[in-house]
Amino acid sequence: MKVKIHRLFQHLLETVDAAPQAIVGFSLSGSPVLGDYLDDLDPNQSLDWNGRDFRGLPELRDHVLRQAGLIGLCDAKDVLITAGAAEANYLAIMQLLQPGDEIVIETPGWPQAEVLAKAIGAKVVKVERQEADAWALPLDDLAKAVGPKTKMIFITNPNNPTGDLLGQSEMAELVRIADGVGAWLLVDEVYAGLEWDGPRGPSVAGMYARGITTGSVSKALGLQGLRTGWLICPDAQMVMDAVILRENASEIMNIMGEVIAEVALRPARYAMAMEKARSEGAANLAQMDAWVKAQEGLSWIAPRAGLIGLGRLPQGIDSDAFAKFLLGDPYRTFLLPGSAYDQPGHIRLGVGGGAGVNLSDGLDRLAQALRDWP
Repeated sequence: MKVKIHRLFQHLLETVDAAPQAIVGFSLSGSPVLGDYLDDLDPNQSLDWNGRDFRGLPELRDHVLRQAGLIGLCDAKDVLITAGAAEANYLAIMQLLQPGDEIVIETPGWPQAEVLAKAIGAKVVKVERQEADAWALPLDDLAKAVGPKTKMIFITNPNNPTGDLLGQSEMAELVRIADGVGAWLLVDEVYAGLEWDGPRGPSVAGMYARGITTGSVSKALGLQGLRTGWLICPDAQMVMDAVILRENASEIMNIMGEVIAEVALRPARYAMAMEKARSEGAANLAQMDAWVKAQEGLSWIAPRAGLIGLGRLPQGIDSDAFAKFLLGDPYRTFLLPGSAYDQPGHIRLGVGGGAGVNLSDGLDRLAQALRDWP
């Protein structure tokens, strides 16, 4: 079946030429520049593939296991370097789901799994997170949603886009539910490491034989342009199936993405980068939270982790119409409407971008647009 466009990407396409003067909703940490890595790069580095392993540089895969807390639980052979977490999710879903299978997903959540499942011809079963419950994943509802045809459960932890966070006990319950029907459990961890309320959740690849962890350097490290991520799974055949599919798609990883990501994930450098990302993210989050509380009719559940959350608009304001209004003169400000996540009465609020994002300017423009809304 044909892959159909999702509302999130459609909105990005529609607004890419609008040249906004401000953005509210940065979803990744402040991005480094190439010069930050030059001292660690070899000018004689070949621009051919890494020439050492089809699964990615061995030292990079070791770093991936370390940052995920999986040393001793998984091996480097369980790691496949991919073109971002998006490709990792794609490889897993496309190889494991067949027409007629069922996939259980969360909503709101990252829309990729639904788009791909529908293209395959699988049945999508949604479990709804409720704002009244602080966007917590309703595990009882999820347990009821799985059945004999459930081939996969797909969630994000921290949740994208609400920032909810599942801890050890919740992840253990998810594993129990998945194992009860023999389902794969795919957990996208792109925001892991940016926890504001509680420790980082455990990676499912170290908890479950059919557990699949995906992640990338895009969000917490701000290295989205590298297009470098990973898939981790203790099932050798699953990883090989992903290698085979990638060989017939993107084929092999880009060498510059691998090399720079390896530098970025070296333990001492990674620790410094994460300390900076958490410090800047926490400062922007405090500013955003205070701003939301000062706006009449606007509310949100502040994210427990990650860099984005959903703000509830004042009653009667449609998120799509408001996003278009905000993008026009005199505001010239971009944000994503909640309809991109099946939440039309909301807008996505982001606290990424680091110290240089000029969050205050965007919030001033957004506040004025809310006051001027007809």
